[in-house]
Amino acid sequence: MSPTDAPGDDTAGATPVTPAPKTIPARASRRDSRRTAGGLPGLSGLSDGELDKWFAAEGQPAFRARQIRDAVWRQNASTADELMTLPAPLRARIDEAFRIDTIVEDEVKIADRGLTEKALHLLSDGALIESVLMHYPARGFGGPGRPMHRERHTLCISSQAGCAVGCPFCATGELGFGRDLETAEIVDQVRHAARRLGPSGRTITNIVFMGMGEPLLNLDRVLEAITILSDPRRFALGARHIVVSTSGVVPGIRRLTALGPQFTLAISLHAARDPLRDVLVPLNRRWPVAEVVAAARDHARVTGRRVSYEYVMISGVNDTDVDADALARLLRGDLAHVNLIPMNAVAHTPWEASSPERVAQFAARVRQGGIGVTIRANRGQDAGAACGQLAADAAGEAAAPIVARRRETIIRQSEAALRGDRSVENLPADLEVAVKAGGKR
Repeated sequence: MSPTDAPGDDTAGATPVTPAPKTIPARASRRDSRRTAGGLPGLSGLSDGELDKWFAAEGQPAFRARQIRDAVWRQNASTADELMTLPAPLRARIDEAFRIDTIVEDEVKIADRGLTEKALHLLSDGALIESVLMHYPARGFGGPGRPMHRERHTLCISSQAGCAVGCPFCATGELGFGRDLETAEIVDQVRHAARRLGPSGRTITNIVFMGMGEPLLNLDRVLEAITILSDPRRFALGARHIVVSTSGVVPGIRRLTALGPQFTLAISLHAARDPLRDVLVPLNRRWPVAEVVAAARDHARVTGRRVSYEYVMISGVNDTDVDADALARLLRGDLAHVNLIPMNAVAHTPWEASSPERVAQFAARVRQGGIGVTIRANRGQDAGAACGQLAADAAGEAAAPIVARRRETIIRQSEAALRGDRSVENLPADLEVAVKAGGKR
């Protein structure tokens, strides 16, 4: 996980957060039928039109939809009993027809002296997803050359249970793909984080779609979630405070460009050379890096919004001077900014994070090429903050032979890539299915 707006190493002035999470049993099953909600729609994901239609069918006055909206988004209700503005019979009827909260249980781990909260969410069908809430105290005192940086609370959320893209440095990719999240399951991650922040009087200031999953392969639901989160009558977060990340789904980027959104587009790049990116981001075998950057370039031109490029730094793999020069050439002249993030350790991956010295040298070389660069510090490493790590822990460790074979495959592929050989392998089967399904939405 590498949120564009968020990671940093500020710790001064931290206010520890002490949530009271429920504990999710180890090895929670994605297919546990005892937790199935019977396909009931999530209340928080419904549009005004859908609510109006339901209340009309129930013979209820139109103002009931507003009462529901306020209860969900102003009072952050989690059960039907908390819909206090509604009569008891109507509350019971709503409880029969909808899920007031699509997240069944939370397990929250605290790291960085209270600055990072990693949440594992259990959904009603047993699927596990993750979100990360990161706190950034205010810095600076204003004045010439010393700008004041306001306090920020950035939430990284998931758009899918698992991920089909299969980046070998990512714990989520090792879990494989489960399913797309519903709109309510996306926005309820925000409601849960807001509920934890509420007692302290703080609010979420930024949201990044950089958790589990590829957002542009579930684009319809992601766009619905953004509409809800930016609605002044609901969560009321400005679109410019929302970041949507993609590993390079070019048709999705083109679709976003046509819509002209004001949220920030982030590209999980990780390599500027096709042979290496074929390995690090398997989706590159479908849409090569030049095609991805061309789509992002058009997006920046049409929207006027700078594109962020995420680049996980892996020692001896993608952190060489050759890679830095290739990155600078690829983005030269673009409205773009690069975020360098040291790799989080993942059990199935044989690689290690680049050293701080190597990251600094890489950044300097890219800057010399005329590209803006920020070095991000990883957050919550003692809480398993890499995307997918908590879910992987709950699922249990993979057998040692499986891990060994996975490492051998990664080493073989990366050695070929470093020789400049393009991958001749097809997309993984579940990624091929996800790409085809995403293209139909």
